[in-house]
Amino acid sequence: MIHNKIQRGIRDGIPIAVGYFSVSFTFGMMAVQSGISPFHAVLISLLNLTSAGQFAGLTVIVSNASLMEMALTQLVVNIRYALMSVSLSQKLDDSVKMRSRLLIAYGNTDEIFAVASSKSGTVGAKYLYGLILLPVLGWVGGTLAGAVASTLLPGTVISALGVALYGMFIAIVVPPAKEHKEVRTVVLIALLLSCAFYYLPVLRQVSSGFMIIICTVAAAAVGAVLFPLKEGEE
Repeated sequence: MIHNKIQRGIRDGIPIAVGYFSVSFTFGMMAVQSGISPFHAVLISLLNLTSAGQFAGLTVIVSNASLMEMALTQLVVNIRYALMSVSLSQKLDDSVKMRSRLLIAYGNTDEIFAVASSKSGTVGAKYLYGLILLPVLGWVGGTLAGAVASTLLPGTVISALGVALYGMFIAIVVPPAKEHKEVRTVVLIALLLSCAFYYLPVLRQVSSGFMIIICTVAAAAVGAVLFPLKEGEE
Protein backbone atom coordinates (compact mmCIF):
# COMPACT_ATOMS: atom_id res chain seq x y z
CA MET A 1 0.00 0.00 0.00
CA ILE A 2 1.32 3.43 -0.97
CA HIS A 3 0.31 6.61 0.88
CA ASN A 4 0.50 9.40 -1.69
CA LYS A 5 -2.36 11.88 -1.14
CA ILE A 6 -1.26 15.42 -0.41
CA GLN A 7 -4.50 16.14 1.47
CA ARG A 8 -3.80 13.29 3.89
CA GLY A 9 -0.29 14.59 4.42
CA ILE A 10 -1.55 18.09 5.19
CA ARG A 11 -4.06 16.70 7.68
CA ASP A 12 -1.40 14.63 9.44
CA GLY A 13 0.88 17.66 9.60
CA ILE A 14 -1.56 19.94 11.45
CA PRO A 15 -0.66 18.79 15.00
CA ILE A 16 3.05 19.06 14.19
CA ALA A 17 2.57 22.61 12.87
CA VAL A 18 0.77 23.69 16.04
CA GLY A 19 3.56 22.35 18.23
CA TYR A 20 6.24 23.91 16.04
CA PHE A 21 4.61 27.33 16.22
CA SER A 22 4.82 27.48 20.00
CA VAL A 23 8.46 26.36 20.13
CA SER A 24 9.65 28.61 17.30
CA PHE A 25 7.81 31.56 18.88
CA THR A 26 10.22 31.24 21.80
CA PHE A 27 13.17 30.96 19.42
CA GLY A 28 12.11 34.13 17.61
CA MET A 29 11.92 36.05 20.90
CA MET A 30 15.28 34.77 22.13
CA ALA A 31 16.98 35.51 18.81
CA VAL A 32 15.82 39.14 18.75
CA GLN A 33 16.69 39.59 22.43
CA SER A 34 20.17 38.30 21.61
CA GLY A 35 20.67 41.00 18.98
CA ILE A 36 19.62 39.13 15.83
CA SER A 37 17.25 40.97 13.51
CA PRO A 38 13.74 39.55 12.93
CA PHE A 39 14.63 38.99 9.25
CA HIS A 40 17.68 36.90 10.07
CA ALA A 41 15.81 35.00 12.80
CA VAL A 42 13.15 34.00 10.26
CA LEU A 43 15.86 33.15 7.71
CA ILE A 44 17.56 30.85 10.24
CA SER A 45 14.31 28.97 10.83
CA LEU A 46 13.53 28.73 7.12
CA LEU A 47 16.93 27.32 6.21
CA ASN A 48 17.52 25.05 9.22
CA LEU A 49 14.22 23.68 10.53
CA THR A 50 15.82 22.20 13.65
CA SER A 51 14.85 23.26 17.15
CA ALA A 52 17.79 21.85 19.11
CA GLY A 53 20.26 22.93 16.43
CA GLN A 54 18.91 26.47 16.29
CA PHE A 55 18.86 26.99 20.05
CA ALA A 56 22.38 25.58 20.31
CA GLY A 57 23.48 27.68 17.35
CA LEU A 58 22.02 30.79 18.96
CA THR A 59 24.18 30.18 22.01
CA VAL A 60 27.25 29.86 19.79
CA ILE A 61 26.41 33.05 17.88
CA VAL A 62 25.83 35.09 21.05
CA SER A 63 29.15 33.94 22.50
CA ASN A 64 30.99 35.08 19.31
CA ALA A 65 32.42 31.59 18.87
CA SER A 66 34.32 30.50 15.77
CA LEU A 67 32.80 29.01 12.65
CA MET A 68 34.52 25.73 13.51
CA GLU A 69 32.65 25.59 16.83
CA MET A 70 29.39 26.31 15.02
CA ALA A 71 30.04 23.57 12.47
CA LEU A 72 30.98 20.99 15.12
CA THR A 73 28.03 21.94 17.33
CA GLN A 74 25.57 21.50 14.48
CA LEU A 75 27.21 18.22 13.46
CA VAL A 76 26.87 16.78 16.96
CA VAL A 77 23.34 18.07 17.58
CA ASN A 78 21.91 17.26 14.14
CA ILE A 79 23.79 14.15 13.03
CA ARG A 80 20.70 12.09 13.86
CA TYR A 81 18.99 13.56 10.80
CA ALA A 82 21.45 11.76 8.52
CA LEU A 83 20.50 8.44 10.10
CA MET A 84 16.80 9.30 9.98
CA SER A 85 17.04 10.22 6.31
CA VAL A 86 18.72 6.92 5.48
CA SER A 87 15.97 5.09 7.33
CA LEU A 88 13.17 7.12 5.71
CA SER A 89 14.64 6.52 2.25
CA GLN A 90 13.83 2.82 2.71
CA LYS A 91 10.21 3.80 3.32
CA LEU A 92 9.84 5.87 0.16
CA ASP A 93 8.05 4.46 -2.85
CA ASP A 94 10.16 3.66 -5.90
CA SER A 95 8.36 6.45 -7.80
CA VAL A 96 10.04 9.12 -5.62
CA LYS A 97 12.85 10.59 -7.73
CA MET A 98 16.11 12.15 -6.55
CA ARG A 99 14.86 15.75 -6.73
CA SER A 100 11.91 14.88 -4.53
CA ARG A 101 14.15 12.98 -2.11
CA LEU A 102 16.33 16.06 -1.66
CA LEU A 103 13.29 18.24 -0.92
CA ILE A 104 11.96 15.65 1.52
CA ALA A 105 15.34 15.51 3.27
CA TYR A 106 15.05 19.25 3.96
CA GLY A 107 11.86 18.70 5.96
CA ASN A 108 12.77 15.41 7.61
CA THR A 109 12.42 16.44 11.25
CA ASP A 110 11.92 14.11 14.22
CA GLU A 111 8.13 14.41 14.19
CA ILE A 112 7.75 14.17 10.41
CA PHE A 113 10.02 11.14 10.38
CA ALA A 114 7.96 9.49 13.13
CA VAL A 115 4.64 10.07 11.35
CA ALA A 116 5.93 8.94 7.94
CA SER A 117 7.65 5.87 9.38
CA SER A 118 4.49 4.80 11.22
CA LYS A 119 2.56 4.39 7.96
CA SER A 120 2.02 0.88 6.70
CA GLY A 121 3.51 0.19 3.30
CA THR A 122 5.37 2.90 1.40
CA VAL A 123 4.91 6.68 1.20
CA GLY A 124 5.02 8.85 -1.90
CA ALA A 125 6.30 12.34 -2.60
CA LYS A 126 2.86 14.01 -2.59
CA TYR A 127 2.03 12.71 0.87
CA LEU A 128 5.37 13.88 2.26
CA TYR A 129 5.05 17.28 0.61
CA GLY A 130 1.73 17.71 2.37
CA LEU A 131 3.12 16.40 5.64
CA ILE A 132 6.05 18.85 5.52
CA LEU A 133 4.18 21.95 4.29
CA LEU A 134 2.29 23.05 7.41
CA PRO A 135 5.07 22.24 9.90
CA VAL A 136 7.47 24.42 7.88
CA LEU A 137 4.93 27.25 7.80
CA GLY A 138 4.29 26.78 11.53
CA TRP A 139 8.01 26.84 12.35
CA VAL A 140 8.79 29.90 10.23
CA GLY A 141 5.54 31.67 11.18
CA GLY A 142 6.13 31.07 14.88
CA THR A 143 9.64 32.50 14.58
CA LEU A 144 8.29 35.60 12.84
CA ALA A 145 5.55 36.05 15.45
CA GLY A 146 8.04 35.66 18.31
CA ALA A 147 10.53 38.04 16.71
CA VAL A 148 7.88 40.71 16.14
CA ALA A 149 6.39 40.22 19.61
CA SER A 150 9.82 40.69 21.15
CA THR A 151 9.96 44.18 19.67
CA LEU A 152 6.45 45.13 20.79
CA LEU A 153 5.70 43.44 24.13
CA PRO A 154 6.82 44.85 27.52
CA GLY A 155 9.96 43.41 29.06
CA THR A 156 8.06 41.74 31.90
CA VAL A 157 5.85 39.82 29.47
CA ILE A 158 8.85 38.76 27.38
CA SER A 159 10.62 37.46 30.51
CA ALA A 160 7.55 35.46 31.47
CA LEU A 161 7.24 33.96 27.99
CA GLY A 162 10.93 33.07 28.05
CA VAL A 163 10.23 30.56 30.81
CA ALA A 164 8.21 28.58 28.26
CA LEU A 165 11.42 27.32 26.68
CA TYR A 166 12.57 25.65 29.88
CA GLY A 167 9.09 24.25 30.43
CA MET A 168 9.18 22.77 26.93
CA PHE A 169 12.49 20.98 27.53
CA ILE A 170 11.28 19.69 30.90
CA ALA A 171 8.12 18.35 29.26
CA ILE A 172 10.22 16.59 26.62
CA VAL A 173 12.82 15.09 28.96
CA VAL A 174 10.97 14.17 32.17
CA PRO A 175 8.41 11.60 30.84
CA PRO A 176 10.97 9.34 29.07
CA ALA A 177 13.46 9.86 31.91
CA LYS A 178 10.90 8.61 34.43
CA GLU A 179 10.12 5.57 32.30
CA HIS A 180 13.62 4.57 31.14
CA LYS A 181 16.67 4.49 33.40
CA GLU A 182 18.92 4.75 30.34
CA VAL A 183 17.48 8.15 29.43
CA ARG A 184 17.51 9.23 33.06
CA THR A 185 21.18 8.33 33.45
CA VAL A 186 22.27 10.13 30.28
CA VAL A 187 20.27 13.24 31.23
CA LEU A 188 21.84 13.33 34.69
CA ILE A 189 25.34 12.93 33.24
CA ALA A 190 24.74 15.77 30.79
CA LEU A 191 23.35 17.91 33.63
CA LEU A 192 26.35 17.27 35.88
CA LEU A 193 28.79 18.01 33.06
CA SER A 194 26.96 21.22 32.19
CA CYS A 195 27.07 22.34 35.84
CA ALA A 196 30.78 21.53 36.01
CA PHE A 197 31.49 23.69 32.95
CA TYR A 198 29.43 26.50 34.43
CA TYR A 199 30.82 26.54 37.98
CA LEU A 200 34.36 25.11 37.95
CA PRO A 201 36.99 27.84 37.35
CA VAL A 202 39.08 25.88 34.85
CA LEU A 203 36.17 24.52 32.83
CA ARG A 204 34.46 27.92 32.73
CA GLN A 205 37.15 29.01 30.29
CA VAL A 206 35.75 26.63 27.65
CA SER A 207 33.55 28.40 25.12
CA SER A 208 29.82 27.70 24.92
CA GLY A 209 30.12 25.95 21.58
CA PHE A 210 32.70 23.43 22.72
CA MET A 211 30.86 22.99 26.02
CA ILE A 212 27.76 21.82 24.15
CA ILE A 213 29.85 19.48 22.00
CA ILE A 214 31.73 17.95 24.95
CA CYS A 215 28.62 17.50 27.13
CA THR A 216 26.61 15.94 24.30
CA VAL A 217 29.30 13.54 23.09
CA ALA A 218 30.44 12.57 26.61
CA ALA A 219 26.93 11.88 27.91
CA ALA A 220 26.04 9.88 24.78
CA ALA A 221 29.30 7.90 24.98
CA VAL A 222 28.77 7.00 28.65
CA GLY A 223 25.21 5.97 27.84
CA ALA A 224 26.42 3.76 24.98
CA VAL A 225 28.95 2.06 27.26
CA LEU A 226 26.56 1.55 30.18
CA PHE A 227 23.55 0.56 28.10
CA PRO A 228 24.75 -1.06 24.86
CA LEU A 229 22.09 -1.95 22.32
CA LYS A 230 21.66 -5.70 22.24
CA GLU A 231 21.85 -7.53 18.93
CA GLY A 232 18.48 -7.56 17.21
CA GLU A 233 17.12 -4.84 19.48
CA GLU A 234 15.59 -1.73 17.83
